[in-house]
Amino acid sequence: MDSRFELETQPQKQPQLPPGLDPQEPKKAPDKDGEQKKKGIVDAIQSLGQSNVPQLSSNVYCLSVIGQIEGHLVMPAQNKTTKYEHVIPQIVAAEQNENIEGVVLILNTVGGDVEAGLAIAEMIATMSKPTVSLVLGGGHSIGVPIAVAADVSFIAETATMTIHPVRLTGLVVGVPQTFEYMEKMQERVIRFVDRHSNITQDQFRELMFRTGELARDIGTNVIGADAVKYGLIDQVGGLGAALSELNRRIELNRNGGVVQ
Repeated sequence: MDSRFELETQPQKQPQLPPGLDPQEPKKAPDKDGEQKKKGIVDAIQSLGQSNVPQLSSNVYCLSVIGQIEGHLVMPAQNKTTKYEHVIPQIVAAEQNENIEGVVLILNTVGGDVEAGLAIAEMIATMSKPTVSLVLGGGHSIGVPIAVAADVSFIAETATMTIHPVRLTGLVVGVPQTFEYMEKMQERVIRFVDRHSNITQDQFRELMFRTGELARDIGTNVIGADAVKYGLIDQVGGLGAALSELNRRIELNRNGGVVQ
């Protein structure tokens, strides 16, 4: 048999194409889980600056009040704000969720809208679940009622709280009714702080109208232990102390208020 004939009749091998380019190769279904995982990593990098976000199912809900408390008026874009229309639904969800047994409130705020701050404070104060607040950095102005609204309040040793009278910005109508409205709003803040802390109304007013401590305003800046000394905050402590107290109260709540 002619060897040339054998070579010509042998089937020729097709060149190998890279995976995914061969038209005869069956197409695989898109990996939706992988795409969602990649998207989650990208979102985590954009929002948190890290790719490995710890996932932990906990019975404690962490609510943060950071920056300026935004009320009915929208703050400028460069301001870091906590919007009360975002915080209020979170409080309602934590109250309704059976898996959440306690709430830890982290504050580092300069204050903001008085009515929005009081609304947040009232909702925290009326929760049926144990609540603990922790002031880090600062809990100024209307952040004071929010801090004292929890069952137990903590403040870091270096954190500060500024107590000053209620102020209005922008156009103010110079009539007696305007000042009466401000006085009533201020009384609402004083009464709330008096009900939810160990400071008296007279002592709080004295701190609010003290002169000579703030550069451009009347008021008082209390730091860490001073806030405890005045009875405004319950204890000086950090995150560990706050969570330990919250877990203790959760255990008490489970056992009907009886220590095991």
